[in-house]
Amino acid sequence: QVQLVESGGGLVQAGGSLRLSCAASGRTLNNHAMAWFQQAPGNERQFVAAITWNAGDSYVAQSVLGRFTISRDKTKNTVYLQMNSLKFEDTAVYYCAARGGDIRYSRIEYDYWGQGTQVTVSS
Repeated sequence: QVQLVESGGGLVQAGGSLRLSCAASGRTLNNHAMAWFQQAPGNERQFVAAITWNAGDSYVAQSVLGRFTISRDKTKNTVYLQMNSLKFEDTAVYYCAARGGDIRYSRIEYDYWGQGTQVTVSS
């Protein structure tokens, strides 16, 4: 089992920045992929970014490319999502997720989830 706890959400003006954190505990994250998803009201949970724990290979969705960056700190067992140049449409609950194996882009491929953290961008 992997337990995930997100933090760092909040209210920010358009153009601002936030850094989300996802602290993991439980089993080792070796050979796992960690991801961030976003879910706006009335919408499905959508892929934002992911990173492999071992090698640090990452992928970011086209919709946030150039604005969001994913990283991980092995010493802290934590994954980060740096969000810059935030837009109103980035408003959503952001979830951290984990799966054994490679990066996948569908939420159904992930086994472990955090409780989510709200990001609200004011226009």
